[in-house]
Amino acid sequence: QVQLVESGGGLVQAGGSLRLSCAVSGSIFSIDELGWYRQAPGKQREVVAIITISGSTNYRDSVKGRFTISRDIVKNTVYLQMNSLKPEDTAVYYCNAATVRFYSGRRDYWGQGTQVTVSS
Repeated sequence: QVQLVESGGGLVQAGGSLRLSCAVSGSIFSIDELGWYRQAPGKQREVVAIITISGSTNYRDSVKGRFTISRDIVKNTVYLQMNSLKPEDTAVYYCNAATVRFYSGRRDYWGQGTQVTVSS
């Protein structure tokens, strides 16, 4: 089992910055991928950024160059630095941890979510 606790959301004006944090605990060594997802009202949850166990990162096109995902292995924490925020970034942001096994497939763990609101 993996437990995830997000923090750092809030209200910010367009062009501003926020840093989200996600404290990871439990079966940390079983995790293959960490990521941030978001869900805006009336929309499906979408991936924002991921970082693999090897440190490779990937971002959705709309946040490339503005958001940065990183991890602190000592603190067991994953971060999402969000710069140049836009109103369309407004959503509940969820931390995700995934394990991938040959026979059992992918299993996802989710945090409780943190609200990010960007005012115009």
